[in-house]
Amino acid sequence: MSSPEQELPSLWPFRRRCSSCATGPIRWSPSGRGRPASAGSCRKRSCAGVPSLKRSELQAACEDFSNVIGCLSDYMMYKGTLSSGVEIAVISTTTKSGKEWSKHCEAQFRKKITSLSRVNHKNFVNLLGYCQEEQPFTRMMVFEYAPNGTLFDHLHVREDGHLDWPTRLRVAVGIAYCLEHMHQLSPPEILKTLDTSTVYLTDDFAAKIADVFFCSDDASSTRAEMASLQSLLALSDRESVVYSYGMVLLEIMSGRFTASAGGLLEGWAASFLRGERQLRDVMDPGLSWNAPRQAETVNRLDGVIRSCTDREARRRPAMAEVARRLRGITAMPPEAATPKVSPLWWAELEIISTEAT
Repeated sequence: MSSPEQELPSLWPFRRRCSSCATGPIRWSPSGRGRPASAGSCRKRSCAGVPSLKRSELQAACEDFSNVIGCLSDYMMYKGTLSSGVEIAVISTTTKSGKEWSKHCEAQFRKKITSLSRVNHKNFVNLLGYCQEEQPFTRMMVFEYAPNGTLFDHLHVREDGHLDWPTRLRVAVGIAYCLEHMHQLSPPEILKTLDTSTVYLTDDFAAKIADVFFCSDDASSTRAEMASLQSLLALSDRESVVYSYGMVLLEIMSGRFTASAGGLLEGWAASFLRGERQLRDVMDPGLSWNAPRQAETVNRLDGVIRSCTDREARRRPAMAEVARRLRGITAMPPEAATPKVSPLWWAELEIISTEAT
């Protein structure tokens, strides 16, 4: 396998504009309006145990789909509020007719539901339900909402978004535990994109990995657009995911872009990977880590990053080993890296209890 150094996953996989929504990278803004609306009746669980929801109820929860929080030419993202007060994110295809929706996309839609239903981890943006209707044509997925935006936002965009040392360690460890879980499933679940724009943060700044898009039709006229939404390097195996995790960890610690918009490594990151710089040389200057104990932690994190980004894929550790090393470095067990209070369980409870009635 060739080295991914020259083809690092893009930091802006969702930077696309459409006429109705002039947004940058899709982020789940905490400013969505969202009046409480009933979650409504659920149909029978008809796909991988995931509840099938009615469009009319999602429409009410999302204010007649006016509460747009992100868009692409092929997808819209809405914020909604269930009657319990739980906030949700709804991802919808912009396809208006079943004639425009290929069999390939339909198969991917169903496959994605099955795939996401298997993950079920507290550091993952979990799937709560889906909507599949023909009149009007609807293909939607409903996810838990992450109110604090993306890790990318906090590292590079928000002036008030500085993450302190303990928070960055907690985010890094939470991502590792989630990836370990995904890779240990049988068969393993392999992310196609992993970077700081696909990691979201909860109210208490726990990490949530997102994998929310569900169709790229090779036969469609938007093939080039869909290709641009994905990483420049497809994460087709666990070793590639480990590499991307190492680059995310480097970005978390440095607070700097590791790659350009085109995916090429920045000079400082390339020199780090070549061993010309140490992690302590590129650490975010806004972090207070100079105490002897923290300096030792930085040195050990340096070793983790280098092993994850080894040029030889076969020499990279499994995510289970990465998670084990990070736990030894941070003394942070899985429960310390998960959200203190997750609205997911309340949302699921409402869905299940409504279904029972």
